[in-house]
Amino acid sequence: MGSVLIAFSGGVDSTFLLKVAHDVLGNKVLAVTAESETYPQTELKEAKKLARMVGANHQIIRTRELKKKNFSQNLPTRCYFCKRELFSDLKKIASRKKIKYVLDASNFDDLKDYRPGRRAAKELGVKSPLAEAGLTKKEIRFFSRKMGLPTWSKPAQACLASRIPYGESITKPKLTRIAKAESFLRSLGIKILRVRYHRNLARIETVPDDLSLVLKYSSKVAKEFRKLGFNYVTLDLEGYRTGSLNEVLKLKK
Repeated sequence: MGSVLIAFSGGVDSTFLLKVAHDVLGNKVLAVTAESETYPQTELKEAKKLARMVGANHQIIRTRELKKKNFSQNLPTRCYFCKRELFSDLKKIASRKKIKYVLDASNFDDLKDYRPGRRAAKELGVKSPLAEAGLTKKEIRFFSRKMGLPTWSKPAQACLASRIPYGESITKPKLTRIAKAESFLRSLGIKILRVRYHRNLARIETVPDDLSLVLKYSSKVAKEFRKLGFNYVTLDLEGYRTGSLNEVLKLKK
């Protein structure tokens, strides 16, 4: 490809992609991370740290999704508009810096889920090398471990807006409440989790191994969540799963 700009979140996939691209292209790689209310500050700090570790050039831009009605009203096509704006900004940066390609870190597994952002990538000519190579999440973790990347075992991350059911408006206070709730659970040692927002009810998803931890600290969790504005705190018996809010769309079909 010669030179690439990578949409870099600091997650498992984008860190692996950045490392490989930097090994191949050196200083002809630019990682760009978008800072916004939907992206936890802890993740931004980690993205900066990971880019330095790889040795790649890194740029932070500010995006303002919440000011866009087609995002904040939270229809099922929300991600399309978010990615369309992000990729458009990245294309402009790439053009100014004479970088040939804009890449994202979608993997082969992502092609199987409902991902409206993929349409935006296709429309704007954004390439997805990991998906094109047929690499699954499991394989990316395997190769990341062999390469010594600390992200090989990092839990999957997603935009905080993905915790809010479609049709429920996305606002900064809601995102802040979700981020604080998840941060509190992580402070208890629960690593793989989601706090799904249902107005005054919080639905906690975690893996089977951590269910006992949630129950162990149930009174502390309930107390802290009430401080954050949740009247009810529930534990999802089906556990953690990516895209659980998309299950509603499948049921409607």
